[in-house]
Amino acid sequence: MIVDSHCHLDFPDFAEELDAVIARAEAAGVGRMVTISTFVSRFERYRALAERFPSVFFTVGTHPHNAGQEPDVPAERLVELSAHPRCIGIGEAGLDYFYDKSPRDVQARVFRTHIAAARETGLPLVIHARAADEDMAAILTEEMGKGAFKAVLHCFSSGEALARLGVELGLYVSFSGILTFKTSEAIREIARALPLDRLLVETDAPYLAPPPHRGKRCEPAYTALTAAVLAETKGIGLAEIAEATTANFYRLFAKAAACDGRAEAGAA
Repeated sequence: MIVDSHCHLDFPDFAEELDAVIARAEAAGVGRMVTISTFVSRFERYRALAERFPSVFFTVGTHPHNAGQEPDVPAERLVELSAHPRCIGIGEAGLDYFYDKSPRDVQARVFRTHIAAARETGLPLVIHARAADEDMAAILTEEMGKGAFKAVLHCFSSGEALARLGVELGLYVSFSGILTFKTSEAIREIARALPLDRLLVETDAPYLAPPPHRGKRCEPAYTALTAAVLAETKGIGLAEIAEATTANFYRLFAKAAACDGRAEAGAA
């Protein structure tokens, strides 16, 4: 089984054929999907999806693009909402200096609030980091010094130094269709160097479709294509990558492991 650890099934791109999208994912061997929150105010959407489809989990949080619209959601609210049995993570939250859709100080404040919620709940934080390596590294180092928390650097497109720091701090690194692009040799070099037991795969659907679907809507079934490129990059078989990334997913998202009755539940 392969896990799409990060997609956005609530987006209107999927509204007309959601059942078919889920069926195609499962047919491709993508047995679990995590639909990721971008607005806390849309919690009911994510909950409904996870309750409708047994293969779907969800998170709760505010994307950095939307931090300016949800600047004051307290950690206590995130903790409260995350108690739902199929809510397995906090976020996505972080820093995005590429688009700068929210003020940077607000992004940072909201990010730290999400870290606090992740620390309190023990649920992993899904981190969005784009064009903000230096500030991201500083915040992660500072906050980890205040108390450990679990996290994943999702859709990794940052530099090698941030990837290394993330692993040193105990974080996981997730690769999307970006890994498969012809222009992404630097990202493949980073993936090649990282330990296998810290890697996840995802789509970030509906974005970043890998070849041969480049430029079209992405969907969770395509996680298998990214996993195949990751296997080639690491010089191992697809079955080994599927086994490793799925084990890593359940180790990080221990609540999902408990829900699915996996032995990884409770693992570090």
